[in-house]
Amino acid sequence: MNRRGFTIWFTGLSGSGKTTISHIVKSKLLDRGIPNVEILDGDVIRENLSKGLGFSKEDRDTNIKRIAFVCNLLTRNGVVNIAAAISPYREAREYARKEIQHFIEVYVKCSLETCIQRDVKGLYKKALAGEVKAFTGISDPYEEPLNPEVVLETDKETPEESAMKVIRKLEELGYLSPSDGFGTEIYSPEEEEKVRIRLSTLGYL
Repeated sequence: MNRRGFTIWFTGLSGSGKTTISHIVKSKLLDRGIPNVEILDGDVIRENLSKGLGFSKEDRDTNIKRIAFVCNLLTRNGVVNIAAAISPYREAREYARKEIQHFIEVYVKCSLETCIQRDVKGLYKKALAGEVKAFTGISDPYEEPLNPEVVLETDKETPEESAMKVIRKLEELGYLSPSDGFGTEIYSPEEEEKVRIRLSTLGYL
């Protein structure tokens, strides 16, 4: 099978589960025989590629454009990318979608209350105390995706359940073959044929 690269773009509030699920999805993709899978975590990108940027809308957009540039470059060269960044603004996410040929948007939906309860970094506490300015979900808006390919409800699902929803969508869209690892028992012959045609259309077969 001649694989092409694609990008899975996780977006959601801080603490919604983007990083955790992205690592589970990466593990599952590697198990399916995909040799090159890279995670572009928002915090890591901030520390390296976008060091020096602030949290104004302009700087946030610049950060997303940089992630999109890297994802586009890697995707064109056959690498599977998992971007896990808050990316709060629809316009910036749409920019990423247009730049990256094979783009799957995953909305990691989680109630603000649950994110605050998790608050592993203590950021919400600081934001609520006014110590952190322009914090998404508190003093800066998060614009929910309108038509994401996948919606995860991480305050109702386990990380494993959420990751499997992503994998199933990749199969449905033709980026993964159902014969790669999980077998074909969940597919009817008609569904298998649809997946095969989709894979052929994308150039995977």
